[in-house]
Amino acid sequence: MNYYTISEAAEASFIEKRSEFIGYIAPVTTNDEAVDFINSIRAKHRKAKHNVYAYILRKDNISRYSDDGEPQGTAGMPVLDVLKKRGLTDVCVVVTRYFGGILLGGGGLVRAYSHSASIACDAAKIMNMCLCRRIKIETDYGLYGKISYLLPAFETITLNEEFGTGVSLEILVRTELVEPLMKELTEASNGAAIISEGEELYYDFSSVKKSL
Repeated sequence: MNYYTISEAAEASFIEKRSEFIGYIAPVTTNDEAVDFINSIRAKHRKAKHNVYAYILRKDNISRYSDDGEPQGTAGMPVLDVLKKRGLTDVCVVVTRYFGGILLGGGGLVRAYSHSASIACDAAKIMNMCLCRRIKIETDYGLYGKISYLLPAFETITLNEEFGTGVSLEILVRTELVEPLMKELTEASNGAAIISEGEELYYDFSSVKKSL
C-alpha cells in the first residue's frame, strides 16, 4: 500500500566524449504537469540537440517516453527503465543533450541516457509514501510515558503534542498497523486513553525507523 516518489525537482549532469548530458527530475501527478515540465526544460535549452524524456504516473498507471530524435530505443526507453527499476512513480525525467561532435553509438547512448537518469534520481529526495491514518490520543500525564514508549514499535509519526490538563497526541500510523496499535494502547492504558480515528491519507514515511 505504498509507493515511491520525490519531494522536489533536482538535476545532475556529466560529460561523455564532449557531449554534455543534463538530467532533470521533477514530481508530477498528471499528464499536463509532466508536459509542462518537459516544455519548461525545452524552453530553457532551445539550442540543445535533444531533450529526451520519460515519465510515470500513478493515476491510471500511465508511462510515456520520447527519444526526441535520437535513434529509436537508445534514449527515452533507457530513461524510463531507470524509473521503473527505482520503483518511482509520479515523476518526470528530462535529459538534455548538447552534442559534442563525437558519435557515441547505440550502446553508448543507452549508457549515457541511463546514467543521466540515474544521477538525476540520486540528486532527488526519495519519499516512501504510505497509506496511513490520522489518530488522536487523549490521556493523562501518568500514562503519557507508557504510551510514548509504545509508539516507535508501530513506526508512527507524531504530528502534534499538546500538554494542558491532560496530554493530547496527534499521530500518523500506517493503515495496516492501526488495529494492532489501538489494541496495544487500550491494553496499556486499561481503556483510560481516549483514541479516535481520523482521515486516511498518504504520507512520507522514509525517515521512520522501526524501534528494535
